[in-house]
Amino acid sequence: MPRLAMFALDLVAVSLLVFGLYFPRHRRRDLVVAYLGVNVGVLAVAGSLSSSTVGAGLGLGLFGVLSIIRLRSTELDQHEVAYYFSALALGILGPLSGGEQWLAPALMGLILMVMYLGDHPRLFRSYGRQVLVLDSAVTDPLTLTVQLEGILGARVHKATIERLDLVNETTVVDVRYSYAQGRKAPSLAGVNR
Repeated sequence: MPRLAMFALDLVAVSLLVFGLYFPRHRRRDLVVAYLGVNVGVLAVAGSLSSSTVGAGLGLGLFGVLSIIRLRSTELDQHEVAYYFSALALGILGPLSGGEQWLAPALMGLILMVMYLGDHPRLFRSYGRQVLVLDSAVTDPLTLTVQLEGILGARVHKATIERLDLVNETTVVDVRYSYAQGRKAPSLAGVNR
């Protein structure tokens, strides 16, 4: 497949990833520009490297360096990391694909399909995770679980105490929970309890 066609295919794939999957589901505008910028930047660098004698080794090294720098600069959720690596992979696949003509487009399609399915809103929708601040210092795991189930109205699968303040009587806890079949987990973002 001609290089320009591969570049165009990459731009279509990253547009589907960002505007078709990520933004409609998560609505973080700042990461839209990050995903697009990373993809096009990697596409440009990998495109210029693919025509030189340097080869794929440097391209993969670039992939690693960019991911380390970006991931250390701000806190990202795990699904955002997955989108980030998908944007990087799409940018590398186009210019550095040297095998069969169908391989790079097929791998791009595979990345998009996996992200569509893995981040689908209906997948595990009754499961949730929250970090809660309780206005009491709770040290007993059983008491903590009962209290959290009462607050959330859900079955607690795991509760990890992140911080316990006996002076100010607060407990910060990371909770993994699920609701009864068919009931969707509401977002408690920004709620302190």
